[in-house]
Amino acid sequence: MRTRLMSVRVGAMLSGLLLALSVGALGGAPTAAAADGGTAAVAEALKKGPVYVDPGASAQLSQAQADALAAKIKAAGKPLFVAVLPATPAFPADSVLRTVRTETGITGLYAIRLGDGFNAGADAVVMPRNAVRNLTDAVKAGGTADAATELNAFVDQALPQMKGHAPASWGGGAGSGGGSSAGALIALGAVAVLAGGGGYLLVKRNRKKKEEARREALARLSVVVDEDITAFGEELDRLDFHPGEPGADDAMRGDYERGLDSYERAKQIMASVRRPEEVQGVTQALEDGRYALACLDARRRGEPVPERRAPCFFDPRHGPSTEDAQWAPPGGAARTVPVCTADAVRLRDGLDPAVRTVDTEYGRRPYYEAGPAYGPWAGGYFGGGLLPGLLMGTLLGSMMSTPAYASDFGGGMDGGGFEGGDVSGADFNPSDFGGGDFGGGDFGGGGGFDGGGGW
Repeated sequence: MRTRLMSVRVGAMLSGLLLALSVGALGGAPTAAAADGGTAAVAEALKKGPVYVDPGASAQLSQAQADALAAKIKAAGKPLFVAVLPATPAFPADSVLRTVRTETGITGLYAIRLGDGFNAGADAVVMPRNAVRNLTDAVKAGGTADAATELNAFVDQALPQMKGHAPASWGGGAGSGGGSSAGALIALGAVAVLAGGGGYLLVKRNRKKKEEARREALARLSVVVDEDITAFGEELDRLDFHPGEPGADDAMRGDYERGLDSYERAKQIMASVRRPEEVQGVTQALEDGRYALACLDARRRGEPVPERRAPCFFDPRHGPSTEDAQWAPPGGAARTVPVCTADAVRLRDGLDPAVRTVDTEYGRRPYYEAGPAYGPWAGGYFGGGLLPGLLMGTLLGSMMSTPAYASDFGGGMDGGGFEGGDVSGADFNPSDFGGGDFGGGDFGGGGGFDGGGGW
């Protein structure tokens, strides 16, 4: 009975879809979002094609120029979205980029020309923050340029460097406003009606399997993260620092307070974690805290504050690294890794480093040979693009480079669970969307499109 009811619901839903497709193909009324204007209209247009020019900015980019730019993006098959907007209160400079990304709801690279200003932002799985910032700065380096020149320069440089695929909602044709024929849409709807029931069940089954995999990965990962939090708490105790002790100054007290704050933040984040990729925030907090304690220890000894370095590659619980050393995993190529003093001595003496091991179905293994769940854990410690080079040639490194890993475990470092071109809605981390302050540097140009937000 339950199966029959589900089939009836699926059939009704698909029938409604078929009717909607037919009305749209025959020239139905415009959507409410498009009628409302503002960022809602921008988002609705970008779901259908890669380039949108607001009527208030039509003098900046002609229809022919917009069509050519859209055709170039579609030919590359990448999720690059371009909007040309007027500098008006309808498009606040301090939030328009984030708002357009949220309302469009598709993981990608977004470029906006606002008045005479320009900026861009990207989901981290599509393009790293530094790359977005550098491309944006390069485009603006020559001063104010016309929209066609500036946007084409950005698109030409961005397309070869970005990841992901064009969203399915764009369809197969080039240009910024083309549509499919009524016959094609009706045929598509008919196919959907025939195949919809089976497709719905398949999607539901796949989602259930992915959710089970996430739960298992999080359960395994939680053990390691809890060990890290406990170890950091023990470090705080061993330090035995008292803010009022003789010789303590404000700098020492500041270091100690940052260490305590990091410890509390790590515990709070871990208490709310529901997905493996969220663990990255915990290990980032612990990495910050360990550096604060290293600074405090140096001040108490009367030594210079250490430079900020990545944690020891072999076990982040060893604290900040003190030097770089050559190391190769079994059967892998040699690479330079950051190491603590003790592991540096072991390597020079021809001994094995003290590697962090974790439980696996095959027994205790080094974390970089233990499976995909440990990508987010490692990514919090080794951010900024460092991790891929460190893990190259290891089991975890190989897994993290696959689309399936990015989908199931959030890409290991910049999690979100989506690839470029996937529909994510508002499910994205604003701190992972951008290329610097407000997505790539300050908005420049005579239109006053200056940075803001700080998200």
